[in-house]
Amino acid sequence: MRLCYLFLSFILLSIPVLAANDAALQHAENQNLTDLSLSDSLDLALKANPDIAVAIREREAIDGVKVQAATRPNPFVSTSIQDTRSATRQIYLQFNQEIELGDKRTARMEAADAFYSKADAELATKKAEIHANVVLAFYELLVAQERVTLAKSSVVVAESALDAASKRVKAGKSSPVEQTKSTVAAASAKIELVQAMTQLNNSRKRLSALWGDNAPSFERATGEVATIPEISSLSNLQSLIDSAPSVKLAKLEIDARKAMTRIERSRAIPNITISAGVVNNQEIGLNQALFGLSIPIPVFDRNQGNVQEAASRTFKAEDELIAVKNRIQTNLATQYERLNAARQATLSLQSDILPNAQSAFDAANRGFSLGKFNFLDVLDAQRTLYQAKSQYINALLEAHQSIAEIERTLGEVVEHQATKP
Repeated sequence: MRLCYLFLSFILLSIPVLAANDAALQHAENQNLTDLSLSDSLDLALKANPDIAVAIREREAIDGVKVQAATRPNPFVSTSIQDTRSATRQIYLQFNQEIELGDKRTARMEAADAFYSKADAELATKKAEIHANVVLAFYELLVAQERVTLAKSSVVVAESALDAASKRVKAGKSSPVEQTKSTVAAASAKIELVQAMTQLNNSRKRLSALWGDNAPSFERATGEVATIPEISSLSNLQSLIDSAPSVKLAKLEIDARKAMTRIERSRAIPNITISAGVVNNQEIGLNQALFGLSIPIPVFDRNQGNVQEAASRTFKAEDELIAVKNRIQTNLATQYERLNAARQATLSLQSDILPNAQSAFDAANRGFSLGKFNFLDVLDAQRTLYQAKSQYINALLEAHQSIAEIERTLGEVVEHQATKP
């Protein structure tokens, strides 16, 4: 029987350890993703971001404030001895209880509730900020991957041009200067590839750092960088300002400051202390009942300074709400215009500039191979095509950055699955 109890105890003690191991294994599986999507990134960040953990701990601390706010003053016992001679000694024993006046306990509880709501809003604000940071970092990673792909293709083209130029020089059809220019162009393309790879590595680290991973374990991010989500009109976005996380937080700050003002005003009303006890009178040999009442006289300290401070901080919170709304209004208009400009740029580049630049490069490359154009024409066409593709990638990044900023301001208001522009 004793062995049975020991075995059951071992099993019960092992359950939390096994659960922790399962959680660790699950986290490791999530970290070792080969292809990382936006939803994977958001899931990892919202579960493991340290800033969110800090906000959750703060809310847990406010839970303790709520418990303490509901407590009442403790009673206390006092005793004293009058006269040390045994024949005339009097021993006092009192039970004292402070009674709060002015609804102090109610005011404390309301203030604790207000600060808990504020802590909850701070957590929601932090989650919205992390969401926006992940979206921004994810699309920056997608753009970095596109830049590496573009740089690699540029290296291939430059090396092909160098090979063609070398053959033409050997055949006596071109000047050695063209081969030198081809060598310089190939070297420049390789330098741009190294820079693009460095930027890619930094982008991977910035994204994985959002869930506390300093060494990214995923191989690549998967997503349509050319997909620019559709958003509502500016007027519709502005109608959501009152529900924005920062605005909600500012409103709850006002409520918390008003609650603190009520606490300070309640403290202006002094508490009373009632006492009940006995006096052991040795001189007459009797125990006599003792009753008392203690009432502070608020002549000098009426808590007027703390009331003034609390009221002023309430007015400050109201002014801050106006300032927050003004900043959001301005930022929304700026980011909306930035998004529209980036969207128009991508449309123009995709429909007109990129096809024409590609056509010009193909024609120059064919002409150079046939001896109709010199290498300078090919180099110029290649540079134009590379710049056009770089502009296209930069315009896409501008669009996604502006959307991320809109989401940082208003919360999750964008669907990240849309048709390509």
